[in-house]
Amino acid sequence: MLTVRHCNYIQRGNNNVPLHTCSTIDEENEIEDDSQSELIVAKIDACLEQNGVNHRTEKFEVIGTSANKTGPSRLVVRRGQEFLVKFICNRPINSKTDTISLVLAVDPIAGEWISHGHGTVVYLLLQTDDSLVDEQDSDWSAKLQSTTVNEDGATELLVAINTAPNASVSKWTLTINALSKGSEQSNSYQLDQPFYLLFNPWCEEDPVYLENEDQRNEYVLEDMTMIWKGNENSFYPRKWKLGQYEANILDVTFWLLGEVARVSATYRGNPVKVCRALSGVVNSQDDYGILLGKWTEPYSKGTAPTAWTGSVKILNEYYETESPVRYGQCWVFAGVLATLCRALGIPCRIVTNFSSAHDSEASLTVDAYFNEEGNIMESFSRDQVWNFHVWNEVWMKRPDLDKEEYHGWQVVDGTPQESSDGAYKLGPAPVLAVKNGLVNVLYDCDFVFAEVNADKVYWLYRGPSMPLKLIRKDTTAIGQFISTKAVGVEEREDITDSYKCSEQSAEAKITMMRALKLGQCCLTKHYLKQIKAEERTAEDCGVQFQVELNDQALIGESFNIVLRVSNASLEDAHTVNGRIHLNHILYTGKNVKTIRSHPFSIRIGPNEEETVEVPITFDDYYEPGMDEAIFKVTTFAIIGGVDREYFSQQDYSLRKPDVQLQLSNTPVYQSTVRVTASFYNPLPIAINSGSFQIECSGVCKSITIAVDRVAAREKCEVVFMIVPSFKGSTQLSAKFDSNELSDIEGSLTFEVEEREVNVELYDGLVFS
Repeated sequence: MLTVRHCNYIQRGNNNVPLHTCSTIDEENEIEDDSQSELIVAKIDACLEQNGVNHRTEKFEVIGTSANKTGPSRLVVRRGQEFLVKFICNRPINSKTDTISLVLAVDPIAGEWISHGHGTVVYLLLQTDDSLVDEQDSDWSAKLQSTTVNEDGATELLVAINTAPNASVSKWTLTINALSKGSEQSNSYQLDQPFYLLFNPWCEEDPVYLENEDQRNEYVLEDMTMIWKGNENSFYPRKWKLGQYEANILDVTFWLLGEVARVSATYRGNPVKVCRALSGVVNSQDDYGILLGKWTEPYSKGTAPTAWTGSVKILNEYYETESPVRYGQCWVFAGVLATLCRALGIPCRIVTNFSSAHDSEASLTVDAYFNEEGNIMESFSRDQVWNFHVWNEVWMKRPDLDKEEYHGWQVVDGTPQESSDGAYKLGPAPVLAVKNGLVNVLYDCDFVFAEVNADKVYWLYRGPSMPLKLIRKDTTAIGQFISTKAVGVEEREDITDSYKCSEQSAEAKITMMRALKLGQCCLTKHYLKQIKAEERTAEDCGVQFQVELNDQALIGESFNIVLRVSNASLEDAHTVNGRIHLNHILYTGKNVKTIRSHPFSIRIGPNEEETVEVPITFDDYYEPGMDEAIFKVTTFAIIGGVDREYFSQQDYSLRKPDVQLQLSNTPVYQSTVRVTASFYNPLPIAINSGSFQIECSGVCKSITIAVDRVAAREKCEVVFMIVPSFKGSTQLSAKFDSNELSDIEGSLTFEVEEREVNVELYDGLVFS
């Protein structure tokens, strides 16, 4: 006789239905012969390998069957697409005497109500070849595909289950009820582990459907990406391991969505609600979310934002402690949010906006106030211009807006800047609505529009009894080189045109005026009046200014600030008095300290040019622990004899060296590869201690390699081993971090060949 080791129960309304856990059959039990009247299911096979390939989920660690797994294998499938299960039975099904029904239900979190009306429980009758039922309105179905007898003499029923393209993206349980003629009640069997149901960009009926296969591979399946940092004059990429396939990450993502973000199962199939909730839960500003933001030293109680190389450590630490991880900045928030979206199957990419406005007053302008010596009046405004800001785009339809033109890329942002609906979250904001200046479209289009299109406005403060004077406005400075990783290659794609019209074009001016009118801010009205006044009084005296900086200078070197002043007048001489400020700033534009404040006074004759040069040495600007060598050069001048001032601000940064990576042997799947990482210390001082952080695409463990000391202007070199876990194109990155020199990195993309038989296997990454 067939016996079952355990009998579990599941709540269905007010009834407890017995469920046999089919994966726990005693080996000594035998399946009864075909003459038995009662149909018995001995085992449910989730067809992990076949479903993984068909649903493009085979890379998830949780679905794998390797000996290194720490937990049971579970099925991972995408909604709107059929997946296969096998019922191992004692005999073939007889459509005249047997009935098999399936119950699929969301695995509830604490206190969550699961009901048929909410679409979180689905009842299906197994359709056989000779007993097909009429198609129902529901997109759910279960159909018998084939019946075979295996080598053990048991009958295998191959069943195709199709899920709805709008089904709840959750963990689901699968229960089989088998009733045979003559039996008083059905026998119930349950798949031993809940399965994961994801969004499906390959399904045309799914709101996240993305037509282009190359884009699906890049924005859903790739587990490493590139994030651009720097400023508009000098920017560079940094590798980020998303790691959506790693152990625990899928569980962490579902836990965050359900128990932390508190999105009910009823709405977890709606990508608009899901992405908006995730943008809030990524930061801890108001809900004890994943990351605590911090933009200034010290970082002694956590990890410096520049030291992170990927999302996996952050998510695992948060999952284990349930406390915010210290610390994050915009690219870290964006990297973690991209991991969560790709894990769930939502197409997502990371976007960098250079010269990004933080419009704290919702005026669509970024206002800076200066006194007559050119010093900024910091207490007058909280507006800032970030050297760069990083956010995410997700691809989806927007049926909530009733306009198909808003389908496509949407901005979501996990960095806590300004609250939205009482919480620090942003989006999804349709990129096209931002481009068209429709700042009243949901969600948060006004803030994103200002980030890429605000006017920079400079005001002169001449004392409490004098009115503010508009000394300069810049309508083209904000929103430069908006960048994302290109599809399929390690290059930058410029997507500025998707956010804004060409600068100074008629379309750009119309768009700005539309946005200003929709904004209806009192500061905006004052600004428009000042523009008209400025146009009436504008006069050119012929004196021109140009600031020159060496963009190729490395950190550790000296550099010069050069101001060239020319007089185009053939008759008039002018006296020019001014000051050049050099400030060490954060990438958010916030001032850290003034390095140099250099006054100057020159007299420039007709058709002449004068030069003001300010030398800056290593000792002037360097201090241990500085995250970035980022500076702001501010030049302010008053031209004598005419009612005109000159003002300019320019961001400047020193370059950092790259880490060089070199392979010593041909990369082979699941075999060790020797790698050398090296860099030159550009500083005139020694690096006393530091470490490399190594990341490799695939289900590989990241490693840390300590470095004791690197002498001034000497080479540092380490050797380590990697074990590729994916075949084909694989990416490797190495980041070095120390108190003296931080955030230097190198990366390498290479092809991994198929492994020959009997090659020794290694688990994860090791180093020597």
